[in-house]
Amino acid sequence: MELNRKNMRNILIVVVIAILLFWGLQHLSTVSYFFNTIFGILTPFLLGLCIAFILNVPMKVIENNIFPANAKDKKAIYKKFKRPVSLLLTIIFVLAIIILVMLIVIPEVVRTFGILRTGIPNFILRIQELYNELIARLHELMPGITTAKINWADINKTVFGFLQNGTTSLLGFTVNIATSIFSGVLNFVLGFIFAIYILIQKESLARQVKRVLYAYLPETKADRLLYILRLSNKTFSNFITGQCLEAVILGTMFFITMLIFRLPYALMVGVLIAFTALIPLFGAFIGLFVGTFLILVSSPIKALWFIILFFVLQQIEGNLIYPRVVGNSVGLPAIWVLVAVTLFGSTFGIIGMLVSVPIFSVLYTLLREDVYPKLKEKKISSEKLE
Repeated sequence: MELNRKNMRNILIVVVIAILLFWGLQHLSTVSYFFNTIFGILTPFLLGLCIAFILNVPMKVIENNIFPANAKDKKAIYKKFKRPVSLLLTIIFVLAIIILVMLIVIPEVVRTFGILRTGIPNFILRIQELYNELIARLHELMPGITTAKINWADINKTVFGFLQNGTTSLLGFTVNIATSIFSGVLNFVLGFIFAIYILIQKESLARQVKRVLYAYLPETKADRLLYILRLSNKTFSNFITGQCLEAVILGTMFFITMLIFRLPYALMVGVLIAFTALIPLFGAFIGLFVGTFLILVSSPIKALWFIILFFVLQQIEGNLIYPRVVGNSVGLPAIWVLVAVTLFGSTFGIIGMLVSVPIFSVLYTLLREDVYPKLKEKKISSEKLE
């Protein structure tokens, strides 16, 4: 290899990277603290970018329908109020959905806690009767079976103690989590303000990014990077739309089936599951726990039927509806939707679930665009690929 200036520069870069990597491995705690500090500083801005991206999807729909681009009225006042009015309507729309969910879910949860607190003896008595009935039937079917005895008095005492001491323990944690809550609220407020600035000036910001890319990168690489950014923007926007549609479908399925089987809290559970189902595939399990708890207070048998119904609908949603609705919206085959959610979810948790499908879709599209030309260059016939 000829040692010209370009090769010497590449060798120097590799050596510097190797030294930094070795030093980082030797001082993992320092590196971790450094990145955590940087991430903490950038959290409001990263959160603002996420909020802006999510709000941009309904804002574009409102903007294109209320203020169409081909409208004849192009006066200055039209252009001046087009973006602020669209953004305001978007914020009102999102807040209305959140408030509606809270008004439906929170009163039922509070009412259930009140019923649970005053009706614990009857609730435990009902559980005891069901248990005794089950044991009696087991003895009829299998006379020689031995069953464990349960001290219901101790259980009753323990539950009452938990309810009486739970509030005190919860207040004890309040001081410890107050700082975290305040920090989270502050980051959200700063991020929301940052998101508003981004949405108001998104075209100007896009032009600035293009100028920087074309100034510091070769034109071909800048074109390629901008294409990937446009593809990512389109894919993530379609993903958000598909995810919301899938959540509405799932919530409607639960509402209708719970009405058919005469299960309580049909509207509340349907709304809650639709809201939590925005987390791909696994978010609806939050609705399962809350719904089971609420139904369990009024009828343990119905709670059991609700659990069975949930897993039946979850299988239908996870294997049929979600891969097709969300997969079609981002152009990703159903099998890769399942792979993406499972892989990213197990590695990065909830955040990984949220971004897995659009990231996989972008990679899938880029790979497909690279594979087909190479097959054509090698003159591989379609018969060999069947």
